[in-house]
Amino acid sequence: MSARRELRLNAFEMAAPGHTWAGLWRHPRDTTAGYNTLEYWVSLARTAERGLFDGVFLADVFGIYDVYGGRAETALARAAQAPNIDPFLVVPAMAHATKHLGFGVTANLTYEHPYAFTRKVSTLDHLTGGRVGWNVVTGYLESGARGMGLAEARAHDERYDAGEDFLEAAYKLWEGSWEDGAAVRDRAGGVFTRPDKVHRVVHDGPYYQVDGQHLTEPSPQRTPVLYQAGASSRGRQFAARHAESIFLNGQTKPIAAKAVRAIREAAKAAGRDPHDILMFLGATVIVAPTRAEALELRDEYARYLDVAGQLALVSGWTGIDLSELDAHEGLAYVKTNAMQSLVENLTIPGERPFTRADFAEFGPRGARAPFIVGSPSEVADALLSWAEEADVDGFNLTRAVAPETIEAFVDLVVPELQSRGAFKQRYRDGTLREKLFPEGSAHLKATHPGARFRRLDAVAQASAA
Repeated sequence: MSARRELRLNAFEMAAPGHTWAGLWRHPRDTTAGYNTLEYWVSLARTAERGLFDGVFLADVFGIYDVYGGRAETALARAAQAPNIDPFLVVPAMAHATKHLGFGVTANLTYEHPYAFTRKVSTLDHLTGGRVGWNVVTGYLESGARGMGLAEARAHDERYDAGEDFLEAAYKLWEGSWEDGAAVRDRAGGVFTRPDKVHRVVHDGPYYQVDGQHLTEPSPQRTPVLYQAGASSRGRQFAARHAESIFLNGQTKPIAAKAVRAIREAAKAAGRDPHDILMFLGATVIVAPTRAEALELRDEYARYLDVAGQLALVSGWTGIDLSELDAHEGLAYVKTNAMQSLVENLTIPGERPFTRADFAEFGPRGARAPFIVGSPSEVADALLSWAEEADVDGFNLTRAVAPETIEAFVDLVVPELQSRGAFKQRYRDGTLREKLFPEGSAHLKATHPGARFRRLDAVAQASAA
């Protein structure tokens, strides 16, 4: 990769006191215990925009991790992504405090309905001026299914079948219900919306049914930017068809590169340009003015890592109860109904299988993704090396101690990347999609499957004829 290729950056966050590193909320300088205040989110957004980040990527989980020891107590006590709040509700405050920053919001379609959900997303797209993306997830926690009154979660591949059905209904509502210019706001004539330009959507799918008009006039992007994180075989097919940005992990460059190649090949097979999909790799970065100071920070943070909380997280992600594994016993592959791609990454590739002790390490193996510690120049070297060798477009920067890890990155690494021509000097104008894909428009590309539901207005139809 040429150093002139512009890296993309997201702050990888969650509306919870604990995210990917359990226990760090206990650090005396950490502020994530205030995750349920507007002040926390507004401060984060302003820092991310000061650093010219493309967005804040808000992860979410629906349910509580109760695989470890067969109980939810560890996750609750150690703040292993519990408690958490609805990430959608913090976005308007962050958007009001910023001008350009984008927001990737996770929502589990299994427990949503297209008719109501499309209104919620269109509302956010209006309120943010077109700066919203949806991280499409299908859910995997049995606890979430039980909480919603179901006997069990859908099977892994069936979740994606349902996702296809959900998205088709959503595309029909976002793209095909309202024509451009339907909301005329004619004060003199007393007409706000021309009824002849608003069309009924009928969708009778195997999982979802819709019969009605979209409740919201077209937002700046209509369909939000679509994020996805599926890297299993079925997940890649789904992502290759629908995603515009993909979040992935990989504990080595070859593993990450293999995942990227597989997704790009699947996108090509689906009739899309493989580079119409941006690849964001998860990464933990600990940076300080000198390498020695960065190593001291790493060791300081490591003292607050909560081992039981970390094992509860990984058990929930994989569907494998790590309490039954000896500390140095290798994790064996088991097909579960949770994150299949993560189970494969932890058991199949690499020089040796992961052990329970690895998951308790505040370092590369515990991160299951790039874990970079050093001076600004060392961090920049590492990021550019990962980007080139794994063919990724940017990074989702994992929260460690907030706010200092993101503040240090903004103050130290961003200027270093800019000096190398590898990061933008200012924001482009436009919506989130226009910022991420400057050669495109605010709307889905014509090659995206959602675009086939787009309704042309009378003028466009006449021109096409």
